Amino acid sequence: MRRLILIAVPLGVALTGCVNVRTPEKPIEINLNVAIRQEVLVRMQRDVDTLINQNPEAFPQRPATTTPGTTGQR
Repeated sequence: MRRLILIAVPLGVALTGCVNVRTPEKPIEINLNVAIRQEVLVRMQRDVDTLINQNPEAFPQRPATTTPGTTGQR
């Protein structure tokens, strides 16, 4: 047991110099622009959908297109 302590103490002292904790030189920057932009676009889309539904004469709907060779009926 004594031999283990004699080996462990110098080894522990030698390893303590390996750990170095310092603050970064530059501040940490977190960029959240993507999430904010996405939320704004979703809100704008909802507003546009509401505006189109409230004013159908100002925003006429295009007729549905069919693939060549089909009649558009099921």
